[in-house]
Amino acid sequence: MAKTNLLEELKKRPLLCDGAMGTQLFIRGLAAGACGELWNVGRPEVVQEVHRAYRQAGCDLITTNTFGASSAALGKHGLSDQTATLNRTGAAAAIREATPDAWVLGDVGPFGEFIEPLGDMKAEELLEIFGEQAAALYAAGVDAIIIETMSDPTELEVAVKAAKRASAKPVIATYAFADGGGGSFRTMMGTPVKDAIARAIAAGADVVGANCGSSLSLSDYVNLAEQIVAAAGKTPVIVQPNAGSPMLLDGKLVYRAKPEDMTAAVPSLLKTGVRIIGGCCGTTPSHLRAMGEAMRRETVG
Repeated sequence: MAKTNLLEELKKRPLLCDGAMGTQLFIRGLAAGACGELWNVGRPEVVQEVHRAYRQAGCDLITTNTFGASSAALGKHGLSDQTATLNRTGAAAAIREATPDAWVLGDVGPFGEFIEPLGDMKAEELLEIFGEQAAALYAAGVDAIIIETMSDPTELEVAVKAAKRASAKPVIATYAFADGGGGSFRTMMGTPVKDAIARAIAAGADVVGANCGSSLSLSDYVNLAEQIVAAAGKTPVIVQPNAGSPMLLDGKLVYRAKPEDMTAAVPSLLKTGVRIIGGCCGTTPSHLRAMGEAMRRETVG
C-alpha cells in the first residue's frame, strides 16, 4: 500500500490510473448481465490477475472490483446481503497486487435507479447505502474512494458526503458526460460541466473529473478536460476516456481505439492541466502501459 498521501503526491507529479475492469472480466468469461463483483469471492484469482496486469503496466492507482457493490445495486442480483463481503474481498484483491508505491481506490458506482422525485429512493436512504459501502472499503484498507460514472449530480453529492462521513481519506468523484452540442458537454440529467463540477467540489470531493462518456471521441475528451479544469479551479482533475466510441460488431460492443491512439491524446490531456489520466470501457493494460510511457516522456522531458 502507498505510504505517501495521494493528494500530496498529485502536487508533485501526474499519476496514471488503471483502466477497464468490466470489459477485462468479459474477456475472461463473465457473462453479459452477470454480477462481476461476485467474482471477488467466486474467482478472486481472475480479479487479481487483472489488477496485476495493470500494476505491471505501470499504473499508480489500482481500482477495486466494486463498482456495483452497493446494497442497492447488488439487490438486483439478489446479493444485497453480501455487500460487506464483496467490498471487503474486492479491496483485498486490489491490495494484494498493489506495491508500496501504488494507491488502491475503492470503487463506488451508481445505485442503478433515480432519487426522488424522479424515482423512489430517498436521499437519506441512499446516504446510508453508500455509507455502508464506503465503510466496508475503508475498513478493508483502501487509500481513497472513487465515485464514478455518475450522471445525476444529486446522487454524486450523496455518495461524496457518505464517503466523507466514513473517513477523512481522499474522495475522487467523476461524471459520465455526453456531447451537449456546440462544443459543450452535459450529464445524462442535462447538467453542464461547470455546474456539475461545482456541485462535486461543494459536496467535498478532493479530485473531480470524467470517466466513460457517451459517444465521445478522444479529441472530445481533450475538449472536455479543458472545461473541467477551468471549472475545477485548484481542485485536481482526473480524466479516464473509453477506448474510443464503441461499435456493434457481430452482436458485441467493440472499442476501436488502439494503444497508440490513446497515447496520442496524453500530451494534450496533460497540457490542459489534468493530474490523473486513466482509462475506462475497452481499455486494456496495453493501452495503459503506452499511456504511462507517454506521460513519463512528457513530464521527465
